[in-house]
Amino acid sequence: MKQIAISTKQREELVAVTDTLRELVRKQGWENGALLVYSPHTTAGLTINENADPDVAYDMRWFMNRLVPNAPEFRHVEGNSDAHIKTSLCGAQVMLIVENGELMLGTWQGVYFCEWDGPRNRRLWVQFLPA
Repeated sequence: MKQIAISTKQREELVAVTDTLRELVRKQGWENGALLVYSPHTTAGLTINENADPDVAYDMRWFMNRLVPNAPEFRHVEGNSDAHIKTSLCGAQVMLIVENGELMLGTWQGVYFCEWDGPRNRRLWVQFLPA
């Protein structure tokens, strides 16, 4: 298993990690199999979405805030219940196919680390599963 460190700068942000994952696959010499990427945080997750237009990440944050506002009615004492719910909605992991040493993503796809309760120092756990 490998780890990737991520430092977020805002309470909520989507951090593109596709290039970091590609570099890890290349450096490790991983050829064919699957890459499991996991966020061990209850207030930060992962998603795959368009990475060509930065407005998509903005729209995703905007919609998540409309869907799950940071409301005073939440009872969790830390005041970050919205972040826990957003993480559950986006999920804590993604699985990617690796073929001939390349991540198999669609033309416009990228992998994003979804910070919902930053800024923080975070990490991702990455496990290669050979074919």
